[in-house]
Amino acid sequence: MRVLVVGNGAREDALSWRLAQSPSCEAIFAAPGNAGTATRGDNWNVAATDGKALVERCRDERIDLVVLGPETAVAAGVGDRLREAGIAVFGPNRSAGRLESSKVFAKRFMERHGVPSARFVVAHSHDAAKKALDDWNGAVVVKADGLAAGKGVVVVPDVDSARAVLGEWYSGNKLPGGGSDVLLEEKLEGREVSVFALADGRAMVPLSAACDYKRAGDGDTGPNTGGMGAYSPPRGFPDDMYDRVRERILAPVLRGLLAEGESYVGVLYCGLMWTKDGPYVIEFNARFGDPETQVLVPRIGGDFALLLKSAAEGAMDLSHATFSPQSCVGVVLATGDYPRSSTPLTGLAGDVSLGEGCHAFWGGSRRHGDAVDVSGGRVLTVTALGDDLAAARSRAYDAVKSLASRLGTDALTYRRDIAANL
Repeated sequence: MRVLVVGNGAREDALSWRLAQSPSCEAIFAAPGNAGTATRGDNWNVAATDGKALVERCRDERIDLVVLGPETAVAAGVGDRLREAGIAVFGPNRSAGRLESSKVFAKRFMERHGVPSARFVVAHSHDAAKKALDDWNGAVVVKADGLAAGKGVVVVPDVDSARAVLGEWYSGNKLPGGGSDVLLEEKLEGREVSVFALADGRAMVPLSAACDYKRAGDGDTGPNTGGMGAYSPPRGFPDDMYDRVRERILAPVLRGLLAEGESYVGVLYCGLMWTKDGPYVIEFNARFGDPETQVLVPRIGGDFALLLKSAAEGAMDLSHATFSPQSCVGVVLATGDYPRSSTPLTGLAGDVSLGEGCHAFWGGSRRHGDAVDVSGGRVLTVTALGDDLAAARSRAYDAVKSLASRLGTDALTYRRDIAANL
């Protein structure tokens, strides 16, 4: 099987790494790819959102399966273009992908189909948002409607703080992701967990789960980011977690999609808050998460490529892959100014090989001989397996320290409390 991974981040590096190890995978490609994907296959100089060019190149290279990585590819309709050309795609079409690309669409979809989520108000302008807050009590979760690379959600303790966020966003049309719509949600109390479900258009089943860390600083301080670390499997959740998610979340989502004429193929990331009353949806993503993917794929055995191909063809066969009982912890190394901005770095050491059971996945980057240039932001995700969470965490941080000393720069930072005190 000849497989293309679309995207250029650490998520795509991790997917490429695992897919390349599948017995059925003959060749692996990436578009546009990064310094990591370049070590195991060809990178194409094609943007992740350029559906026309991807179709043409896939035909030339006789691609058997395309795996969509970033949300931008889904929102651009890349899956639609490839399917129209008869190419198997693991990733939803643009219409179904609105579960991520429009938070307003997702909330109204959940409301229509009885999927539990927080109480909310939709506002289409600054004045409407301010008016909605007149009768609000307590904390507020302020969300921009469109795709915002993990930076379109702000949790504030009170109405005055929410008004300040809205004032900043609406002044000069600076809403993250563009547009003019915002969501105001109540703040749910509980523990967050991300459950990944595979879908083939007719069925939707849980694959695995992870917990991630979105704040920039230790102790969950600082601004929200795309994610600074993660671990899998989750700890401290009910033994029947997957059964409850299947019944309470996935079943009504699937029924709703089918009732509305949508065929969802790919992975559905369910960002959940586990409350005293069970799971509530915080958000949906129409793709694998980052950095959660980096701690999921090291636990996957078997033929991952064949599993995704079976889902893409509408006949998902979970027997193609297995999950290790081991734990995996991932720590993100980022430039010091992330997420406020992303400063490029040049000439980093290209060799990020680590000991057995440890891996380093590149973010946006390019190789130049033996060195690597990076676009900034989240540069690397370092992961490690262990027989338990404590062992995986210890190995991951040992690997981070070893790698940081080899990269030839002191410009990178990381959280020191990933998977701590659990």
